[in-house]
Amino acid sequence: MELEEVKEMLAGKKFNELKQQFAEMNSADISNILEELEKEEATKLFRILSKEQAGETFSYMETDMRKKLIQDLTDSELRNVLDELFMDDTVDLIEEMPSNVVTRILRTVNKNDRKVINELLKYPEDSAGSIMTTEFVDLKSSMTIKEAIDRIRKIGVDSETINTCYVLTTTRKLVGTVSIREILLANENDVIKDLMETNIISVITTEDQEEVAKTFDKYDLYALPVVDNENRLVGIVTVDDAINVIQDETSEDFEKMAAITPNENGYFQTSVFKHAKNRILWLLILMLSATITGSIITNYEEAFKVVPILVAFIPMIMGTGGNCGAQSSTLVIRGLATDEIELKDVLKVLWKEIRVAVLVGILLAIVNAIRIYFQYEDLKIATTVGLTLIVTAILAKMLGCLLPILAKKFKLDPAIMASPLITTLVDTFSILVYFQIATIVIGL
Repeated sequence: MELEEVKEMLAGKKFNELKQQFAEMNSADISNILEELEKEEATKLFRILSKEQAGETFSYMETDMRKKLIQDLTDSELRNVLDELFMDDTVDLIEEMPSNVVTRILRTVNKNDRKVINELLKYPEDSAGSIMTTEFVDLKSSMTIKEAIDRIRKIGVDSETINTCYVLTTTRKLVGTVSIREILLANENDVIKDLMETNIISVITTEDQEEVAKTFDKYDLYALPVVDNENRLVGIVTVDDAINVIQDETSEDFEKMAAITPNENGYFQTSVFKHAKNRILWLLILMLSATITGSIITNYEEAFKVVPILVAFIPMIMGTGGNCGAQSSTLVIRGLATDEIELKDVLKVLWKEIRVAVLVGILLAIVNAIRIYFQYEDLKIATTVGLTLIVTAILAKMLGCLLPILAKKFKLDPAIMASPLITTLVDTFSILVYFQIATIVIGL
């Protein structure tokens, strides 16, 4: 449905017709429509949704929209919404809401759910425990297929996924997994013990969420069991949560690579003041660092008087060096993020980047040397710029590959060693190299 059509139907109080229309729509699409409506209109539309669809639609909403709805919903309506959310989604909701809203949410949920929520909130931020859900299907190894299916029917409706069932001992230790496909295709008298997979891929509750996401990618999983230090199953992480982690980590890396302090909120949900605050620190650092380059240039004022044309090539040399460094740092940061590059590969990476730099530098040098010679008919200037480009390309690519690996070595995020910082460092080195070569070749 189009947004204007929805507004017209709301204005005309055609609620039954709207309800029928939305019953056939995807909840994610309904959420997008709600985001575009005024607060009063959004609340009216949300109230005509069925209980199940309202809960699912709520899970797709942005934080600001959720906050507005919670403020308008009655305790009974809010309870119905929370009943449809899985436990990990409820915990995420609580973590992103202000304290007054959190108090109301906790007051609305039942006592048992409140206890589970409080336990989940105790796990370290960005850990497997903080993103897992406690709603899963557990079976006993001694169960027959008939007994297993009966249990799945009983508790599966409240589980986030039934694609994989988890086989536990009486002390809740994880001893195996079995897929719903294997259960449905087996004879009803078969025993779970004979079907279950005992080679289990799992993570502990304190595992970093980024490593959890990598585990999903490595083993092509749809759900991942989370165990405590005694191998007792406490929850599962589903693939949708892993995708959210990947998106969040990627956004954070992009922000760091652009020299911006990471921000959990979206672009439009962040105030102008907060945007400025997140950017200003690195801009100040990089600006003040650039004064070193200015000081070096000032020291060669006499050289400019002798050969004024030298000044004309400074922007090109600095820009080329920064671009070379940015290329290398981007590839290495990506390689480190996907585990393609490890700390032990530092020499291999360095050697590869040096060879790439030599080839790139020589080609750039030849093109510029020819251009400069025919434009200015000065072989010394052409030679100076050509040699500078070769050395600058090598230095830039060495810095671009080494600094992210060095950051990883010291437990820092390699993304901080990205284009802005690399460019600032390369600018300084390229100017030093330029004037040193000019001094030798031209005889300044």
